[in-house]
Amino acid sequence: MDETGSIPKPKRGIFRRKGEREKRSLRPLRMVFDELRKYPGHVGLAVVALVITAMSTLSIPYFLRYAVDEGMGGDGSQLAFWFRILLMIVTVLALGTAMRFYFVSWLGERVVADVRKRVQANLLRLAPGFFEINSPKEISSRMTSDTAIIETTVGTTVSVALRNLLVAIGGTAYLFYLIPGLTMGMLLIIPAIVIPITLFGRRLRTVSRTSQDRVADIGASVTEVLSAMKIVQGFNQEGREEARFGDTVERTFSVAKRRIVLRAALTACIILFVFGGITVLVWRGAEAASEGSITYGTIISFVFAAALVAGAFGALTEVYGDLLRAAGAASRLSELLDEKPDIAAPAKPQDLPSPPRGSLSFRNVTFRYPTRTEVPALTDFTLEVEPGETVAIVGPSGAGKSTIFQLSERFYDPQAGTIRLDGIPLTKADPAEVRKRIAFVPQEGVLFSASARDNLRYGNWDASEEEIWAAARAANAAEFLENLPQGLDTYLGENGTQLSGGQRQRVAIARALLRDAPILLLDEATSALDAESERLVQDALDRLMENRTTLVIAHRLATVRAADRIVVMEDGQLLEQGTHDQLAGNGGLYARLAQLQFGHAPA
Repeated sequence: MDETGSIPKPKRGIFRRKGEREKRSLRPLRMVFDELRKYPGHVGLAVVALVITAMSTLSIPYFLRYAVDEGMGGDGSQLAFWFRILLMIVTVLALGTAMRFYFVSWLGERVVADVRKRVQANLLRLAPGFFEINSPKEISSRMTSDTAIIETTVGTTVSVALRNLLVAIGGTAYLFYLIPGLTMGMLLIIPAIVIPITLFGRRLRTVSRTSQDRVADIGASVTEVLSAMKIVQGFNQEGREEARFGDTVERTFSVAKRRIVLRAALTACIILFVFGGITVLVWRGAEAASEGSITYGTIISFVFAAALVAGAFGALTEVYGDLLRAAGAASRLSELLDEKPDIAAPAKPQDLPSPPRGSLSFRNVTFRYPTRTEVPALTDFTLEVEPGETVAIVGPSGAGKSTIFQLSERFYDPQAGTIRLDGIPLTKADPAEVRKRIAFVPQEGVLFSASARDNLRYGNWDASEEEIWAAARAANAAEFLENLPQGLDTYLGENGTQLSGGQRQRVAIARALLRDAPILLLDEATSALDAESERLVQDALDRLMENRTTLVIAHRLATVRAADRIVVMEDGQLLEQGTHDQLAGNGGLYARLAQLQFGHAPA
């Protein structure tokens, strides 16, 4: 319940559900242009290169006219002169195009890099509840595919569009200068050529995207089956998987056939309309040239320029659709940038006591997860943990044990009640300062795709070499770390795949030791280990727990008999608490759990 006593509604993620459509607007591109404004020098040079290439392109038909009429049509003495000029123009065009490509590509990559860094920086500040509602896979897609769309737009689409716009306007003016009547007829013909090609092109893009999706389905199917090959073969499902894969391939082929038919039709339309149109223009121009009203150089120049103008108009028809896609991508990235963290430091955070004591207090706490508001994870929960005390938390799955850890590190805020660290309410303190006083060892050691050294010092990045090895020895990890091929500089693979489960867990314990925090949270840290690994890990945990306030989640009661206090939970409520002997004799839930695990009444 919130402060008004009502149950909060489940929060909705920022991702649109299937069927929802984005508004067709270019307004979200403002974010991209804001990023571009940070680099005025590169933008200016890109514009200069753009103008140079457009002017060079339009100069070719102009000087080609003189090369034909005065160079080829005269005594031939001027032929070399005019073609040297054409070669100079082509050289300028090549250099300008290279310059334009470099600067617009640089801008595209730079803008994408800046956006990715800004999005990632904001994501790192968001509370874990955000990622419970919004799929990390979808976020990852936005960081890759959507930024790729923006990179293409900035690095290609916009510059090509501006160049084609200049060519279209300048080329049309030049055509009117050459042959006004023929130009007017050409402008009437261009839409008849461009519209069907554009319609075919849009349909082809849609089918091509569908074809790409089907190809992606093939990849997903292969990955899924190969990663579970032991299950497939163990249950004799090779035939079924072969048939399922065959269906996926055939669906891909069916879509590919539609794409091939549309591509063939589009090719036919392009050849018929474009070359047919050029043929008609040459025909009409040749008649005019034979009558003496224009020169042959003029008609050649006109046809060349007309082809440039038609191509420019055709390219411009594609631009709006590309800009809309980029606007959609920018809008989706803006949603990530605009997301505000639910958990944040107050304007004037209250300082935690120094030196730290290590006390933790839950008073009448009620909490519901953002996606599961109908069922409380904790209900009117109260627990006082004294400095240096070891408290074990036991109970069936779903009792709320892990929730206590989540709230202790202020990954979430409760809807009711107060949580205090060393007497200070967590909501009045800086979350970063709260987490500095807590070390966490998860059920399975989470390692990063990095070296052993970086994984160890994740708990204290400034730790010295001596401190790292001291923590490794205390965690019973020094021996296998010394035997790694490059020692602490050995790359451990994705999630530490080069290490066994017990070794990963001991690295996690060493990381917690380097944290040197007054409060320690242990989430069933030995549950997934064999007997030998469990002994080594438990020995390391015993050293880690010395002189620290420790909360231990445990399903195996044998691991928590020595705890100062055992807290028994069920359905988000505290049922009973006491020592092992006290609870075993009470006949409550703990006694029943002990009976199940030990097979007899515990001594």
